Amino acid sequence: MIVPFSSADFLDRALAVYRERIGVYDEPDQPAASLGDLTYAELGVRARQMAAKHDALGLEAGDRVAFVSHNSARLLSAFFGVCNYGRVLVPVNFRLSAEEVAYIVEHSGARVLYVDPELVDALAGVECEFKFVIGQDEDLYLDGEPRAWEHDENATATINYTSGTTARPKGVQITHRNIWTNALTFALHAGVSDRDVYLHTLPQFHANGWGMPFAMTGLGVPHVILRKVDGAEILRRIEKHGVTVMCAAPAVVNAVLDAATTWEGPIPGRDTVRIIVAGAPPPTKTIVRVQEELGWEFIQIYGLTETSPLLTINRTRAEWDDLSAEERAGKLVRAGNPAIGVTLEVDPEGEVLARSNVVLEGYWEQPEESATALAGGWFHTGDGGVIGEDGYLTIQDRKKDVIITGGENVSSIEVEDVIFSHPEVAEVAVIGVPDAKWGETIKALVVRAEGSALTEAELIAYCKTKVAGYKAPTSVEFRDVLARTATGKLQKFKLRAPYWEGRDRQVN
Repeated sequence: MIVPFSSADFLDRALAVYRERIGVYDEPDQPAASLGDLTYAELGVRARQMAAKHDALGLEAGDRVAFVSHNSARLLSAFFGVCNYGRVLVPVNFRLSAEEVAYIVEHSGARVLYVDPELVDALAGVECEFKFVIGQDEDLYLDGEPRAWEHDENATATINYTSGTTARPKGVQITHRNIWTNALTFALHAGVSDRDVYLHTLPQFHANGWGMPFAMTGLGVPHVILRKVDGAEILRRIEKHGVTVMCAAPAVVNAVLDAATTWEGPIPGRDTVRIIVAGAPPPTKTIVRVQEELGWEFIQIYGLTETSPLLTINRTRAEWDDLSAEERAGKLVRAGNPAIGVTLEVDPEGEVLARSNVVLEGYWEQPEESATALAGGWFHTGDGGVIGEDGYLTIQDRKKDVIITGGENVSSIEVEDVIFSHPEVAEVAVIGVPDAKWGETIKALVVRAEGSALTEAELIAYCKTKVAGYKAPTSVEFRDVLARTATGKLQKFKLRAPYWEGRDRQVN
C-alpha cells in the first residue's frame, strides 16, 4: 500500500490524539490582537477557516499564497491552512525591502499577500491580486468547510526564497514529501516527544522554521511563539512555559549567554533544554559556555533551505561522556554525521554534495539554475568541506558567494549590485569577515570614482535604502585598486584571506 505523504498528516494526528491540549501559546505582544492560548482543536479550526477563505477567493490547488510576517500563531496556522489544501505557501522574510518583497510576490505568481501590521506602510507599494493585513481575521479566516484536496506527495507545498549566487533570490520548491521526510528525521534525531515544549526563537519563514511547525505538531508538542528575539525574554519564556527545545542561529545563542550573566536566580531549563544550532558553527568556547553556564545540551546541525533543511546532525554521544567540556566542544563544532536517509560526498574540488528525499524539487521558474544545482543526481551545496574517517563532515569554506550573518544568507553579488549603483563607486567587492556576535559580517572593498569624497557612513546609509538592513555592509574599506586576474576576475578568496588569517576555516 502506498499512501501519499502530506503536510496534513501532522495536524491530522494532533487533532486525533491531542485535540484538547494547548498547542500554541501565541506571542502576547502582537501588533494585531494575540490569539492567546489555542488548543490543537482550535488550531485545526483556524487552518480549515483559512482554506475556506481561499476557496471563496477562487484559489485552486497550486496557487501561491505569500505571508510577510514575524512569528505568530496566524503564520503557524498558514502552514496547515495553505499547504494542507493543495495551495503553495510562500513565507517571506519580513526584513526584506519593499522592492525585494515585490520581486518575490511577482516572481512566485502569488495571488494572495498577507502583510504583518508593522509592515503595512513599508510595503504599501507592493501589489497583489488579493492583499490583506494579518490580524484582520475576517480577511484571513472564513467559517465553512473547505474543499478537500487529493494529496500528492510530489506537489510543491512551499516556495522559500533564498539568497544565492545571483543578484535575485531563488525560489526553493519544497514538496510534501520533502516536508514529511525532514520533519520525521529531524524529530527522531532530536529525540522529540509529546513531553517537550518548543520555543520559536527561529523565524518561521526561515526554511519553514526548519520543519519544526510540522514535526512538533505531529507529536503534540506545544508551540511557544516568540515574535522578536531577546535573550532575557527567551529565558523568561523557558521559565514560564517549561520549554525544552529550540532552534537558533549562533547570534541567538550569544544573546542568551549575555542575558544569563544578569539573570537573577537559577538559569531556567538547566539539564532539560536542548538548543539546536545552525547557520555557522560557533566557537568552541561558546559551546562550552552553553553546556556549563546554561546547563543546556548543545546540538549542531548543517543544512540549507534547499534541503528542507536537515543534512547532518552532531549530538553528544555516549562515547564522549568521559571527555572534558572543551574536548566535547571540539567534536560538536563539526557539522556532524549524515541524518538518516542522507548520503554525502565531497567532489574533487572540495564541494559538499548531497542526496536525500529532503532535497528540493527545483528552483521556481529557473530551470537552468535547477539543472546546475542538481547536476549528476546530486545536490551541489556550494560549501567546501571534508569528511573525516569517522564520517563527520566539517565545513571549511563557502564556494558560493554567500555570506551568512546572524543566520541569514546574503548574496555578496546582490550587495555588490546595490553598491555599484551608487554614482560615486567605480569598483566594489563584497566579502564576509569574522564577527564575534553575528558569526560573519559584511565588508565592502570599494574603489571610489575619480574626485569622489564618498564616506563609509554615506555608502552604508545608501545601501539601507535599497535592501534589507541586514544586507548592508557594516564596514567599508576604500582602496585605490582591487587586484584582479589576467582575465579581469576578482579572486574573493584572496581578498578574504587577510581577515581570516590564523583560522583553519573560511567560515565562522
